[in-house]
Order: sequence, then structure tokens, then C-alpha cells
Amino acid sequence: LAISNIRYGEGVTKEIGMDLQNLGARRVCLMTDKNLSQLPPVNAVLNSLAKYGINFQMYDNVRVEPTDQSFLDAIKFAKKGEFDAYVAVGGGSVIDTCKAANLYASSPTSDFLDYVNAPIGKGKPVTVPLKPLIAVPTTAGTGSETTGVAIFDFKQLKVKTGIASRAIKPTLGIIDPLHTLSMPERIVANSGFDVLCHALESYTALPYNMRSPCPSNPINRPAYQGSNPISDVWALHALRIVAKYLKRAIRNPEDREARANMHLASAFAGIGFGNAGVHLCHGMSYPISGLVKTYKPKDYNVDHSLVPHGLSVVLTSPAVFTFTAQIHPERHLEAAEILGADIRTARIKDAGFILADTLRKFLFDLNVDDGLAAIGYSKADIPALVKGTLPQERVTKLSPRPQTEEDLSALFEASMKLY
Repeated sequence: LAISNIRYGEGVTKEIGMDLQNLGARRVCLMTDKNLSQLPPVNAVLNSLAKYGINFQMYDNVRVEPTDQSFLDAIKFAKKGEFDAYVAVGGGSVIDTCKAANLYASSPTSDFLDYVNAPIGKGKPVTVPLKPLIAVPTTAGTGSETTGVAIFDFKQLKVKTGIASRAIKPTLGIIDPLHTLSMPERIVANSGFDVLCHALESYTALPYNMRSPCPSNPINRPAYQGSNPISDVWALHALRIVAKYLKRAIRNPEDREARANMHLASAFAGIGFGNAGVHLCHGMSYPISGLVKTYKPKDYNVDHSLVPHGLSVVLTSPAVFTFTAQIHPERHLEAAEILGADIRTARIKDAGFILADTLRKFLFDLNVDDGLAAIGYSKADIPALVKGTLPQERVTKLSPRPQTEEDLSALFEASMKLY
């Protein structure tokens, strides 16, 4: 089990200058995006850096939903700066970009594809020492402050992939619930859906002891190992928090209790899936994001079309859990109960339908787009969506139920319309 150190509490961001001083940092790279650079979370970090006299350079050119090119731009900045510590302030896009910048600046002779997941890249193990990275998440979603995963759009193949290695996880995650107060409604919703799917997928993933063959050397053991007794604890606890607080956090920006709890749930689910992994909702989400046409979501201040990650993941969830429930139906039923279903008279063979209906009701109550058709896809796009899912073996192989290309086609078709 690999996780970052975590510090939680209102206002803990003010300690970051001291942390960097304690690390003996002389040249710090502060990464964020253009929107956040004007908002209170970055301000809080800047105030702390100034107070403790930390020498830093700011990179605010991170792209929301990063691409290989935006990663390379950040890597170039990091190599040039010769930094001895990194600070990432933002959502998953910022934290993931900073992880990649730290990795390639620490391994300057490596080719970009060396560390990218196979079969798209070479998936080499990381053996170089990295610099300390402090992550300050400003969304309650990706859990990226706890994981060794960095995701990006590989433009040439129009597909999302990433780098997965325990070596790139942040040294410290500073979870300051004050930062979630500046999140607009749809960003709260979409990042919350990511937490929901992290918890559901890691709890229903293929169990760790059913994966084979065992790696010949522990260095080759994947970051995503399958559901296991430790990650189960984190996943279920995150799911309970989502059930209790997500709707409140979306509907009332002043509900500090709900937003603070969702910020914690994001880290809890991150600890769960960062070790167990995710499966089909995430595997199928990568082409949904990568092949986006003209969709621009509400509340996202961006100049390019994008399907927010949490939305791309949750739209297939009713279809996916109907499909996977044949294996471990009791886990699917337990998840449905946590999310509010009455399972007293439920038959175990209906577990998938019950969880799917519970998810649909949850999404309908929150005004989520009515399936893939509502974000610009049609049946004609299904072959391309399937093709984009096939290389995602790092996650699709964690599905408890193996799937054929025909199965994936049927899942995309079933996700065109939700209600």
C-alpha cells in the first residue's frame, strides 16, 4: 500500500512555506492554471512562500484536461528551472502535470514514452530519485494528491493514457477544505462523480489475489493491484461520505461541512483506488474525453471543448455496473444500499439493475446530461470509442468480468441515453 503523507484542516496551507524551509528547498516550482492563479488557494500559497522567504518560479500554463503537448511544455519549464522542490495548487490536471514535470526533469535523458503506460508507451519502472512534491488540491475529486498516477490526452491517438508509478506520488498532500469554497456548482458535481466512481470501481475491481502472473520482481508490481482488504476500507468509507454529502455540497456553496467532507472523501477514495485501481468506467471514459467534439461544460472557464473527467466516467456507470454485477453481486448490492437503495427484499441476481437504477436516480436528481448523446456522441461513434478503450488495459483488465469488443460496444450503446 503506497500513499502520500496527508495533512488536513482549515487553513493548513499557511504552513507550506515552513514545509519548504524544512526541506531546505532553494528553488521551488509552483504549478497552477490560469484560472486558479487569480483565486484564493494560490493566494494562500503565495502568502506563505513570501512569509518564509521561499525562492520560487510560477508556471500557470497548465491545461485543464492535459495533453502530451501540455505535459511537454511543463517538463521543459521544469528542466530549465533546475528546481529542488515542487508545489502543485489545483485539481487533478495541475497535480498530474506537476508529477510528470518532476519525473522527466529528474530523468532528463528519458524519452517521453519511456514511462507512459504500455501498450501506448514502454511502461518502464521509475528508478531515478524524484524531488519533493507538495500537492494542494482545490477540487474534491481526483484524489491525485495521494496517488502515483498522472493522466493526459495523447493527441495523436485521440485517447487518454498516463504514467503510473508509486515513485511519482506527492511527498505531501495538503488538504485544506477552505479551497473547495471557490468551486462552482458543476465543478463540485463533476469532481464528486469522480470520487463516486473511484470508490465503486475500486471496491468492485478484480481481487488482488486473482491477478496473475505474479511480477518476477516487486519493482514491476503495478500501482493498481486489484481490490484488497485495505483499499476496501477506504473505498466504502468514501462511498458513505459521497452518499451523505455530495448533493449538499453541489446545491449549497455555503455548506462548509459538506464541502469539507467531500474534500476528505476525495483523498479517501484516492487511497483506495490508488492501490486497488479502477476498471471499466475509467477505461471507457478516456476515449469519451479524448474524442470530444464541441461540448463545453457549464462553469468551466476554458477555450477548448472538453468533457470533464468526472462526467466522462459517471455517464457509463449504470451500464458498467449492470455488466459487472454477475461477479461479486453482493458488493454491488452493498454499494446500492450505501447510496440509498432499499435492498431488504432484493434478489442477489438483480444486484446490477438495482445499483444502476440507484445511480440513474442520483444523476437525474443532480441534472446530469442524459447520456453520451447529450454530450455530442451518436451510435456512429461507437467503433471509435471502443477502439480508444482497447489500449486501456491497465484499467480494463481490472474489471471483475472480462469484456469483448462486442461487450464494449453494447456498454457504449446502453450509455447513449440514461433516463
